[in-house]
Amino acid sequence: MPTRYLLLLAAWLLATSAFAQKALTLRSPDGQLTYRLRLTPQAPEYDVTFHGKPVVEASPLGLVFQAGGAWGAGLTQLSARQTAVDEHYSLPVGKASRVRNHYRQLTVALREKAGVGRPVNLVVRAYDDGLAFRYEFPKSEKQTDYVLTDENSTFRLAGNPTVLTLFRENYTTSHEGFYSRLPLSKVRADTLMDMPTLFEYPGGPYLAITEAALRDYASMYLAKHEGVLMSRLSPLPGQTAVKVRAALPHRSPWRVLLLGQRVGTLLESNIITSLNDPPTQDFSWLKPGKSAFHWWNGDISPDTTFAPGRSFEFNQYYIDFCASHGIDYHTVIGYGNSAWYQNDGEGYSPGPHTDITKPVPGLDMQRIGDYAKSKGVGLRVWVHWQPFYAQLDKALAQFQTWGVQGMMVDFLDRDDQQMIQMQEEMLRKAAAHHIHIQFHGAAKPTGLSRTYPNELTREGTFNYENNKWGPAITPDHDLNMPFTRLLAGPTDYHLGGFRAVPPAQFRVQYTRPLMIGTRAHMLAMYVVLESYLGMVCDYPAAYEGQPGFEFIRALPTVWDETRVPLAEVSQYVCIARRQGTDWFVGALTNSQARSLSLKLDFLPPGQYEATLWADAADVATEPNHLLKKTLTVSRETTLPLALAAGGGQVLTLRRLP
Repeated sequence: MPTRYLLLLAAWLLATSAFAQKALTLRSPDGQLTYRLRLTPQAPEYDVTFHGKPVVEASPLGLVFQAGGAWGAGLTQLSARQTAVDEHYSLPVGKASRVRNHYRQLTVALREKAGVGRPVNLVVRAYDDGLAFRYEFPKSEKQTDYVLTDENSTFRLAGNPTVLTLFRENYTTSHEGFYSRLPLSKVRADTLMDMPTLFEYPGGPYLAITEAALRDYASMYLAKHEGVLMSRLSPLPGQTAVKVRAALPHRSPWRVLLLGQRVGTLLESNIITSLNDPPTQDFSWLKPGKSAFHWWNGDISPDTTFAPGRSFEFNQYYIDFCASHGIDYHTVIGYGNSAWYQNDGEGYSPGPHTDITKPVPGLDMQRIGDYAKSKGVGLRVWVHWQPFYAQLDKALAQFQTWGVQGMMVDFLDRDDQQMIQMQEEMLRKAAAHHIHIQFHGAAKPTGLSRTYPNELTREGTFNYENNKWGPAITPDHDLNMPFTRLLAGPTDYHLGGFRAVPPAQFRVQYTRPLMIGTRAHMLAMYVVLESYLGMVCDYPAAYEGQPGFEFIRALPTVWDETRVPLAEVSQYVCIARRQGTDWFVGALTNSQARSLSLKLDFLPPGQYEATLWADAADVATEPNHLLKKTLTVSRETTLPLALAAGGGQVLTLRRLP
């Protein structure tokens, strides 16, 4: 059991209204982050400083309820209590297997002086690498439930930081698009900004705003209103006013500010999972790994007598490929814009009589499941979320009978409270059937993979699937991912395209899609992007005998430790991840060639065999060419990283006896 201790640091009781004007102060364990809360007649206001620099200035907090209207003015502080926690916990899937959860917490009980005197608690946690706060809604004699129409959390940022964000037109979104980088002063008013959003100050610090532990609540966006960043909640379907309906007691997700003097600190942080609850179900059965996904390559099969896509023989072909190369899972999807199950809708969209428990005629799912099991390969299925949720219990029972161990649940395209509730129900019930889930067209993760480790990855990115229809995904776009979406957690990206071409030669191909960026860049994406279900999306002949495939085969998908020795926003990143005594390093650059120096001082003492795959000298015209080299290194070694335009480099570091 983790060691947990609670230290009472202070307790304040209100005696007069004048006392309420005194600021409450909370500091991080290292003392470098300071949070101050003050009650004003209009609202509670907070500010944040980090390493002596103001980051958030005088930002009011408030809520708007359907009954009773706005909450925030004329509050009485009933109590304030500080506690400290220093514990460790384990993650079966994550960027670290054992995490230190070290913070100081301030809990402030507030109540309106007038009206029915609605109580709300504000809970704040200060970490060395960030801050989080949430609202708690206690049950009272006068109130057993609530309806929230707005949450007015604000973030009045100091100065004019540079913003890296994804603008959205509305709340119905797959969260896929190109990112924008601009000064905060140039952000258009009242335009939705997806989270995480990054804010960069000259000379530091780096700040990212996102949320954690999103459960039974609406997803949050940011918008600049009258010069101040404000929360915007996704409304319940069919209307725009109501955001949250809940029985009391209840609580909001954590509003998270990741902070670091270097941007790599934000990537190394485990705050998001630390703010989530530990699991209550048994997950000893769970097996992270890599999966083939033939939809991306265009359902390519060799010249055979069998029909591609929806036949036993086609699935056998991919299962055999997985078995031969240590790919953990094969996914049954469909063929030619048609699902593997009986569907009377158009394309993959469900119709009124769609039944995901019944395969299309001629497709024997039990036979496929039995064959996959005989070859030591796990079986997964693709499903549209609507018919899956409509048949949730029946479908999961049938899938388990067939031997299905995982699913891609697709086309969610919503993040209102109802959708958030449904996703958690899917995860909870899938876990009872020993099935993992990969959400697509979904909002960013919020650390729920700690509570439900069977959530192995999420999409919500403009990724390589777009190379099938355009516009093409470029290395410049790839370099925005680590500093935005990846900060929230596992990031699915349709990895594994092995047909790189020079940018001028790129063309859209639905089958056998082409890639911009070198093969070394593609290999590095597997390390840079945290995902507990690595996708191997090209077809067997695209990999077999190809340089670099041996790296993908050997790469784990869960980690004991993660370090970020080199990073510059939207320019380059180098991430080192450890499993056991072995390290795997991936370095990416954007469309600009560059030379970097990588100090291996993150290694423990000893000698290591380093095998590297780098951009070959001729990648400007032959971007699939790799330079492979082996050498002996130690923590005293500094390795030169020569990255071509759109290039990358990977290396494995194995401890020598």
